[in-house]
Amino acid sequence: MIQPARAIGWASHLPDEVVTNDDLERTLDTTDAWIRERTGISERRVGGHPPSMAVTAACEAMAVAGCEASTLDLILVATSTTDQHLPAAASRVHDALGANCGAFDINAACSGFVYALVTAYGFLATGMKRVLVVGSDAMSRIVDWQDRGTAILFGDGAGALVLEAGGDGGLVTYDMGTDSASRHILYCDVGSKLQMEGREVFKVAVRSVVDSIQRALKAAEMDAGDIDVFVPHQANYRIVEAVCSRLGIPCEKSVNTLAHTGNTSAGSIPVAIAHALERGRIHDGDTVLLAGFGAGMSWGSAIVRWSA
Repeated sequence: MIQPARAIGWASHLPDEVVTNDDLERTLDTTDAWIRERTGISERRVGGHPPSMAVTAACEAMAVAGCEASTLDLILVATSTTDQHLPAAASRVHDALGANCGAFDINAACSGFVYALVTAYGFLATGMKRVLVVGSDAMSRIVDWQDRGTAILFGDGAGALVLEAGGDGGLVTYDMGTDSASRHILYCDVGSKLQMEGREVFKVAVRSVVDSIQRALKAAEMDAGDIDVFVPHQANYRIVEAVCSRLGIPCEKSVNTLAHTGNTSAGSIPVAIAHALERGRIHDGDTVLLAGFGAGMSWGSAIVRWSA
């Protein structure tokens, strides 16, 4: 165990506005059946504001934890779609909560929450007692809604975890990396719209996630059969199926919110964690595998012994 810690609060937040596949049929050369077959997505939420969504998710997670902002030692916000070059979205979350600790953003695109989570465990290992970790992205802001290749995939959402030092669980091991030579297959220039080479992203994502998870399992002296719950980045259900198949993890062990959220980037994994916890999918003592991948091309895997 790298650092004993437990989750004492969690929550997710999705905007109210829903865009269904039927809605997209009216403006794009596509159909509901085509989108569902290729992605697993039926609808997505749009109209979100990353700092505001982060604040809502954070407040609800802290309410679950029963803690005040004054007890936080650090706030980490994973995002790549905030609306200001500076300051960090984390500082706006900090202000809204009335915290008196440090706060900063992490931008690793869709891998961002795993990077932030591992960072949080690192700070807890150095003596901090309580860290708020948030993932929040509004992909609808940077998507070209006339581009069928991206418009069908993305949505907005946020999720938050409050981590506290101690307990019977914590971070077992992790693996992170970047294939920077492939950064051109998924990018968004400042003031422009998201550009993606879908087939290449699919191939790189499956290969990098499988390799990363295998390294993490080896470091933990585990195999796929030791995983109780798999929380993958919610990008495309066909990617999740391919990863599960290659690793030998039954798809039933994976958490899937994709059908109703689309790809919410850094918000994806914490939204899925909150979804699983609220439905009794994750229990104390479970070995939980988290895996994200995104622009960069970045990836990150973490194995956590769940304690709450």
